[in-house]
Amino acid sequence: MNEFLYLYRGGQRGESPEQSQQIMQKWLAWMKDLTASGNLKDPGQPLELEGKVVKGKGATVTDGPFAEAKDLVGGFTIVVADSLAHAAKLAGGCPILEVEGSVEVRPVMKMEM
Repeated sequence: MNEFLYLYRGGQRGESPEQSQQIMQKWLAWMKDLTASGNLKDPGQPLELEGKVVKGKGATVTDGPFAEAKDLVGGFTIVVADSLAHAAKLAGGCPILEVEGSVEVRPVMKMEM
């Protein structure tokens, strides 16, 4: 089994506390299914909207990323799967897809230390 990183991008937040709770219940159910199937390695965490970006040889620090960016990473999860295709299929059940978001699926490169 290989490790894959899910990066959650975009998606609309619930307009009311009730909608937010419904969305959260869908996320919890999906994570429970991934756990039951043995594919969840680390549930990860949602990310705050604020942050800093460090760039270049001079390590210049700027504000960002910005919440209005459509491709802002909102959170992450690490799963295990047989292949990239299998990991992508598992991502097909992610609740963010129901609210106009996306899941970027990336293989985690193994590094020898």
